Amino acid sequence: MGLALSLGRRGMGRVWPNPAVGCVIVTAGRIVGRGWTQDGGRPHGETEALAQAGAAARGATAYVTLEPCSHHGKTPPCAEALIAAGVARVVVAITDSDARVDGKGIAMLRDAGITVDLGEGAEEAARDHAGFFARTELGRPFLTLKLANSFDGRIATGTGESQWITGAQARREVHAMRSRHDAVMVGGGTARKDDPSLTVRDLGIAHQPARVVVSRRLDLPLMGQLARTAKEVPLILCHGMDADSMLVQTWRDLGATLLACRATGSQLDPGDVLQQLGSHGLTRVFCEGGGALAASLLESDLVDDLVGFTAGVVIGAEGLPGIGAMGLARLSEAPRFVLRESRVVGPDVLQVWTRGQDMNG
Repeated sequence: MGLALSLGRRGMGRVWPNPAVGCVIVTAGRIVGRGWTQDGGRPHGETEALAQAGAAARGATAYVTLEPCSHHGKTPPCAEALIAAGVARVVVAITDSDARVDGKGIAMLRDAGITVDLGEGAEEAARDHAGFFARTELGRPFLTLKLANSFDGRIATGTGESQWITGAQARREVHAMRSRHDAVMVGGGTARKDDPSLTVRDLGIAHQPARVVVSRRLDLPLMGQLARTAKEVPLILCHGMDADSMLVQTWRDLGATLLACRATGSQLDPGDVLQQLGSHGLTRVFCEGGGALAASLLESDLVDDLVGFTAGVVIGAEGLPGIGAMGLARLSEAPRFVLRESRVVGPDVLQVWTRGQDMNG
């Protein structure tokens, strides 16, 4: 199962809206087939592994990181493929919460006389498929918020200088994280100030995540990097329903996908933004700020993971904070996260915090 989980992760960021599933087929202690969900979401991991195993799949054990699908979509059900191949046993890490499956795949296998064992590697599989589950159960993608700060929590000096607070190794790690998500998201202020490309660079990776910009008025640079590359790398713009119709059409002509979202006050409703992204098929979104967007996501209890890179530099109170005002009156109102990982990355420290038990979707 450990190998199946590792294989499944190869599809992260590349298979949305489908889950990134890994499958390993074993007979007489020998691996005869291995596979993972391919780019675009098909073929599925089980299909790939069965094709590699061929006739050797008969009487074998299949290890799968998610319950095999039981419904006819753009491909036949994987449960049917396992039955047809003559597999004798299927070890499933975790059930599929999609209403079209949700136990039906396991039932189909058992009805065919196949032994099904459930739960091996369940905790890891739950983490790996958290984005898929968030979309099927909550209607929104799993959201990771990344911050790169000075020791005292600043992202720039008082004059706006920010390159570079963290080192090259941390920046390379961020690019690797981008590659494992369906999309990279920033606020309109960041897009205007930094003119980012939001692409994965220097890792030898051809695949690029989608870019998402949240901008109520769509007042984004029409000659910037995002506009110039909108037809090459997917660009999704979340805007207010009152955005200028000429700007909407201009960005469409440039190649962007436009999603009209509700507003609350002067900002877009972050909950509706994520619901719209979920409806578009995104399962895992990597948000890199800015401060106002980060604050609204945290205030709305929509952040699932916090990723923080901390540098050993002190900027002072006049520096720009990484998170905007949240209007908290009591410490008990502050969102809390549980530390999952902490390690040194070059001269900096990386911490990964995950949603606490008292937080809900």
